[in-house]
Amino acid sequence: MAFTAEEKVKFAALLTSIEKFVYADGKCDIKEVEMLIGLVEPLAAHDKDLAKFKQLLIDVAADGIVDIDESDAISAVIAKLWEKYEASDAIYDARVLGIPKMGVLGVQHMFAMFGATILVPILTGLSPSATLLFAGLGTLLFHFLTKRMVPAFLGSSFAFLAGYFALTGLCGTEGYKELTKSVALQYASIGVMASAVIYFIVAGFVKACGVKTVMKFFPPVVTGPIIIGIGLVLAPVAINSCTTNWLVALVAIIAVIIFSIFGSGMLKIIPILMGVICSYISAVLLGFCGLADKIDYSNVAKAAWIGLPVQWSNTVFPVFSNCNTGLLVTALAIVVPIAFATIMEHVGDISAISSTVKRNFFANPGLHRTMLGDGLATALAAAFGAPANTTYGENTGVLSLSKVYDPKVIRIAACLAILVSFCPKFSAFIATIPAATIGGVSFVLYGMISAVGVRNLVEKQVDLGKSRNMLIAAVILVLTLGISFSAAQAIKFTAFGVNFALSGLAVGALTGIILNAILPGKDFDFEESDPSIKDPERFGGNKN
Repeated sequence: MAFTAEEKVKFAALLTSIEKFVYADGKCDIKEVEMLIGLVEPLAAHDKDLAKFKQLLIDVAADGIVDIDESDAISAVIAKLWEKYEASDAIYDARVLGIPKMGVLGVQHMFAMFGATILVPILTGLSPSATLLFAGLGTLLFHFLTKRMVPAFLGSSFAFLAGYFALTGLCGTEGYKELTKSVALQYASIGVMASAVIYFIVAGFVKACGVKTVMKFFPPVVTGPIIIGIGLVLAPVAINSCTTNWLVALVAIIAVIIFSIFGSGMLKIIPILMGVICSYISAVLLGFCGLADKIDYSNVAKAAWIGLPVQWSNTVFPVFSNCNTGLLVTALAIVVPIAFATIMEHVGDISAISSTVKRNFFANPGLHRTMLGDGLATALAAAFGAPANTTYGENTGVLSLSKVYDPKVIRIAACLAILVSFCPKFSAFIATIPAATIGGVSFVLYGMISAVGVRNLVEKQVDLGKSRNMLIAAVILVLTLGISFSAAQAIKFTAFGVNFALSGLAVGALTGIILNAILPGKDFDFEESDPSIKDPERFGGNKN
């Protein structure tokens, strides 16, 4: 239920009055119960919890006495009511703030996702304009499929970077001498589209069998090492970019660290963007001093202010007119398994959003709907040459900071991202960002990806003392890293006259999932209601 500012004041005053009667001596007598009924009566019609409380008071007062158990029950309900309204500044309907403030909040959300979202196309060679367009469209599609209930923004997924780099890394190698980067990116995008099918399958199983049944196949002992492997496989890419100018790269690294740890307010929410800005300014200054290459702005000057963000040649559709079957199968084998890790990332994000806004989105609108929305948004983006989408933790941080939990504010940010995408001059400016700047922020980001995997193992208390768990984690890491850093960088083979290549991440992920399924001694039990969500029954879940 959404509450107006006036209603919140009334609720807070009501609870303060109630507290005077009950908490003075920790007990209630019949006179105090009758007083409480009078206090609750005016507002009981506005809130079902207060209506239940009123009925409890009436039942207690029916026999004219209040025993200890009844007094304790009243105290417990009051405690829950305080818990519900203690964050009296939380806003679930942003219309009470007025349209101008809603617009400002939308801009804030756009800036929060901006740095990380445009970094993916810069790293991969995909279009920044298409990325912003389909981040916005994907977010709106997600909100439609989730009944406009979940305040989530969908931006570029870093997990799929390993897939993009694995495909482009094949260019010029044995069996792929004629492969160009642009074509490799198209096949990688087809792989990302196909990975959305995994989302659809898992969403169907969640709907049919429940979350707990499906998540048994993706325990932390599998997903943790996979996520660790993704970050470590990407690490050399960051180092190679940093070597173009370590001074510029260090500015980015230091800025990200400073704003992440010592920043306040909005600056703490956008450390990646601040790292890019600080490093870019340093690159400009060092260029004037002769300590770095000067940035070329000629393409920015030539670019138009308004234009289409999508070019047909960058979409996946031209591939199907002259498809390389071997490369297609290779792309599917390399990219699709990454979906198993991103699905768990999605579950974690939905849990974080639920905890932040005190709504159990696993139950309503349901994990199957959020997963379907994420999958469809990813498929749509990939089809038109944009990166895979995923729910963004940066925007969850903004929710926590602003305490405005209305999804309408997120949709404003999505519309702003769509508008910006129609400015080619903006894309041309983004292309001027030095490689060292990208390397610096990537240095931190790729390390953070691996750190998230470690955190996954620690928070879920995976017992690596068990031979079973140790074996699964070891096999995933050795296959992922060993194959990725081998001379061939993949398992390459020829079948039926067609060249195939399986990345280390694909082999490691699939092997880990299979081992977990067949080895005895499973000890992971997924909880549908996140423990940090208070009173799940009230917020759409079920009490255990």
